[in-house]
Amino acid sequence: MANDRSRSFGAVAAAYERYRPEYPDRIAELVQAYAETPVRTALELGAGTGKATNVFARHGISVTASDPDLGMLDELSRRLPEVATVHAPLEKLPVLGPFDLVFAAASLHWTEPAGRWSRIAGLLVPGGVFACFGGAPYLADPELEATVQAAEQPWVIDDSPAGPTDVSEDGMHWPATELVADACFTDVRETVIEQRLELTRDEWIGYLSTVSAYLVLSEEDRAAALAAAHDVLPAAVQLVADLTVHLARRV
Repeated sequence: MANDRSRSFGAVAAAYERYRPEYPDRIAELVQAYAETPVRTALELGAGTGKATNVFARHGISVTASDPDLGMLDELSRRLPEVATVHAPLEKLPVLGPFDLVFAAASLHWTEPAGRWSRIAGLLVPGGVFACFGGAPYLADPELEATVQAAEQPWVIDDSPAGPTDVSEDGMHWPATELVADACFTDVRETVIEQRLELTRDEWIGYLSTVSAYLVLSEEDRAAALAAAHDVLPAAVQLVADLTVHLARRV
């Protein structure tokens, strides 16, 4: 099922680009402040339609965007024709780099755990930066969230974000819990960028239509689940859209 979810986005690439929130410039600023040397080249893992690619590209960084879903890369190339693309998951990347920066935006959980960190380290120059960031937006009103989940319950079993939920004793979250124990990386840091958004009901339904838990449903069930959610939502919704940013340096 996890692999089904990871390959489910290409069919809705245009909606993904339209409804997924943009990433703030603050992410690129955090990376550049953390790096010990100028960041000139970068590789993105699971670039999707280029939401994060665009942030780093407009900060003057030459980004190579990789993704296992050709539909997503086609949308990225339509928007960002100057960006080089590679159609492959992390595990099947050709020889690339090394890069000053490797980053993953809400995509690292789709990579295979075995060999993950040695593969990423091999893509970086010594002292290069690995950055991982993401955070699924959710309704700020817990009662409304519960109402929507109840309405969708006949069709959507679990729409929570995929991936590990490990937390270390000092409060750091995955993937920091793995990075601090890996000999390839050092100076692991975690930062939260707080964000609050307001969307119309239709915009939120559009966002939900790009979430993998809905995409793996049959067309009929997906339409029924989204219609049920639409029926119980107000005209506008408030969202919590915090981003957790992890930074680490290749030894």
